[in-house]
Amino acid sequence: MRILGLSCFYHDSAAAILNSGLPVAAAQEERFSRIKNDPSFPSSAIQFCLNQADIKLSKLDAVVFYEKPLLKLDRLIDTFLKISPRQIGSFVDSFFEATNKTIFLRSQLTQELKKIDADFDENRLLFSEHHLSHASSAFFPSPFEKAVVLTMDGLGEWATTAISLGEENSLSMIKEIHFPHSLGLFYSTLTAFCGFKVNSGEYKLMGLAPYGTPRFFQKMLDELITLRDDGSFRLNLKYFNFSSTKTMFNPMIQSFFGTQPRLPESHIESIYMDIASSTQAVLDAAVLNITENLSKNQHSPNLCMAGGVALNCVTNSKIVKKGHFENIWVQPASGDAGGALGAALAAHSLHFKQQRYFKKTKDSMSFAYLGTEYNNAQIKDVLDAFKINYQELNEAALLEMACQFLLNGKTLGWFQGKMEFGPRALGSRSILADARVVDMQKKLNLQVKFRESFRPFAPIVLQEKYKEWFEGIVDSSPYMLFVDEILPAHQIFNKEPYLDSIDRLHRPRSKVPAITHLDYSARVQTVSEDQNLLLHKLISLFDRQTGVPILINTSFNVRGEPIVESPEDALLCFLKTDLDALFIGHYLVEKRLNLSKIKENTKSKNLD
Repeated sequence: MRILGLSCFYHDSAAAILNSGLPVAAAQEERFSRIKNDPSFPSSAIQFCLNQADIKLSKLDAVVFYEKPLLKLDRLIDTFLKISPRQIGSFVDSFFEATNKTIFLRSQLTQELKKIDADFDENRLLFSEHHLSHASSAFFPSPFEKAVVLTMDGLGEWATTAISLGEENSLSMIKEIHFPHSLGLFYSTLTAFCGFKVNSGEYKLMGLAPYGTPRFFQKMLDELITLRDDGSFRLNLKYFNFSSTKTMFNPMIQSFFGTQPRLPESHIESIYMDIASSTQAVLDAAVLNITENLSKNQHSPNLCMAGGVALNCVTNSKIVKKGHFENIWVQPASGDAGGALGAALAAHSLHFKQQRYFKKTKDSMSFAYLGTEYNNAQIKDVLDAFKINYQELNEAALLEMACQFLLNGKTLGWFQGKMEFGPRALGSRSILADARVVDMQKKLNLQVKFRESFRPFAPIVLQEKYKEWFEGIVDSSPYMLFVDEILPAHQIFNKEPYLDSIDRLHRPRSKVPAITHLDYSARVQTVSEDQNLLLHKLISLFDRQTGVPILINTSFNVRGEPIVESPEDALLCFLKTDLDALFIGHYLVEKRLNLSKIKENTKSKNLD
């Protein structure tokens, strides 16, 4: 049975396809359209999935959308009636736009699908609930026969938080918390208040939090949000305007913090660091309150998680450290993009009653390498079309050259194998660098990524040496979804006081300073031979030369752009940044040998 799942028309549109319950291919539309968080119908992602599965759209058993439009319409109407006539002016236009999209969603989806294949039968179009899609994406690919499933995000149709119980081939909802009470919207509101963009800037707020102190934590718990003994929570809605304004917060919140909202791109004053720190602490407390209550019910020693909040690796690690569950598995594409995969999985197991694809030893996500792949001939054609100077290398020479560049403090674009599904680069569409270099974080942020200097970078470490360098709160972390602390043996304690906490970032705190945060933590990715053999070989070679089995791994993109998808994307990104070399397939492109090409190619592609 082959099923296609879709998510679109909000943000992070995506498509995913199953064959007998196994994810075969999945990708976000943004990678093809080059529009960050593209919400449009995922035509290109669908075509990629169909090509990978070698099937026509009309031959699929089903196409499944990740939420139910009528339930969403119910929530929109209810919200409209509750605020009417009060504050209706700023809501009415968006309300009617949203309701029109919802009412005509089936016909719109059918129309778009028929553009791909005129023979598509609209009776094969199914709809899953939003949080059921998230829960399915968390449980069915997991390595657990039975698990409690926690899904948390901004909102779906009505639910913002849901508890489910998965067992073998079944998944049943136990409890829900409904809009407008939402941890995701709470976090996004304060993301906006701190001057970052909602639905993409939440990572920035999480990264900013360690620079501040949580001095608003108790005040938030007293006035903004109530955590209840049963694990549920309630927001004080006088501070939030989810339904009636684009800012998401009421002006009263300015009085609460004693400051104005930060203007985007302006200097980050210490109070916004403190707000970020307090917001993260509240999220941690709220989620731990939920998981502690879940563990008391003893449904299972296993916990699965999905939804946008599950991408908060700081909170995830707090759950692990509390020890309420023996095992935790988080869907690497936990946001709405992963809802496409979850919708297909829900249809497979729950609608069609098909056997779940299951292995006890590992999940069925193929380490999230579910995206596009290009062979050397295709890569060579692109390099030749751009008239680029390059070297063709065998594997041994490629690894040796890459290692030498890293040892010399150079930054590398790394384009190898299948593209990752989800928001994180996991070693296929990555930028790599030496984590031992003190100013490497600043260099990558300002000269390569073109983003704020405080943004942290993640380490990728050999799986077999992970616990020699980090506390090891989990056995492995292939999806970069947990933070872990550098072991004391590798820490450097710096006694010098600094007035500006961001200045402190650029003082070494460990033997790998470029990935070590102020609290000696890092968002760790482990890599094993069966996960990514080529990258494992490169880090092993680097380890033999340096005694450090760690590199910086960050996404191959610049600020405001999606991660690169194609060889052309990779080359254009390389040409307009200060990356020193590009290792793309079996080819090496050096910046110093292509200086004359940079201006010509960037100008022709409107990249100035």
